[in-house]
Amino acid sequence: MTTTTLPSAARTRGRFGGPRLRRRLAPYLFVLPFVVIFLAFSVYPLIFTARLSFTNWHGTGAAEWVGWGNYAYLLGSPAFWSSLGNSAVLWLLIVPVQMVLAVIVAVLLDSAKLRLRGMYRVAFIVPFVTPLVAVAQIWVVLFDQDHGAVNALLGLVGLPDVGWLTTSAWAKPTLALLFLWKTTGFIVIILLSGLQSIDRSMYEAADLDGASPIRQLWSITVPLLRRTIMFAVVLQTLAVFQMFAEPFVVTQGGPYNSTTTAGYYLYNHITRGDLGTGAANSFLLVIIVMILSLFFVRLLRAKD
Repeated sequence: MTTTTLPSAARTRGRFGGPRLRRRLAPYLFVLPFVVIFLAFSVYPLIFTARLSFTNWHGTGAAEWVGWGNYAYLLGSPAFWSSLGNSAVLWLLIVPVQMVLAVIVAVLLDSAKLRLRGMYRVAFIVPFVTPLVAVAQIWVVLFDQDHGAVNALLGLVGLPDVGWLTTSAWAKPTLALLFLWKTTGFIVIILLSGLQSIDRSMYEAADLDGASPIRQLWSITVPLLRRTIMFAVVLQTLAVFQMFAEPFVVTQGGPYNSTTTAGYYLYNHITRGDLGTGAANSFLLVIIVMILSLFFVRLLRAKD
């Protein structure tokens, strides 16, 4: 009986080629499209924008290197800080109110005693999936000072017209109300998912101890939903500081720049062709939002 010895190259192909090599390469081939798309549409634009933020460029010609000049200009600009202040006020008007409303609505929708729960859940998510521009246009019609339905209702009860979109005192609350109506349903769905993970035996034990529904909400539901609520807070913080379409369609940043949000202020640089300053503005906005998000995460850990 003779034994055939394979050449060295053939043994190498048998060891590393064929099905075994394909099995080793298969995971990388599956993730390759994502990696290519991620590099092309996320990493490269990020690097390009970072480099652009250190230049003075208006879209044509050679970019002039200015170093930290764009950042120094923004940090010394009252308009930049005013836009951040407007976003901060909107955050105060939106996020605390929205979290309270969303928790209450989520608890009600999670109740087994509520009939037609599925219909109510769909009704709450409809505003979120409705195109924002269409909703904003409806808001303009509803809150028009001269011909809007809201002022018409106020007139029926003898109250004077209100400049919802034309006065600095009311423009922010009107935008905040639009944002609340548009996105609260989405937060309710997030909190509902968190409620599903709470052990029902805890509520049964609380019932046996005679705890009222409000006591159960405060002592069981809210503590166990803390992580989910904090996640929703971070999401809405990102959304509020990036808010653009609402002021763009409803108020155009007015009156007197009272609704010029951080996102809308960034847009103004782009429309003027000041791309270098706009890139620096976007990076400052990212840093600020990251700091706020880390603050909320640390706040959550401190209570664990």
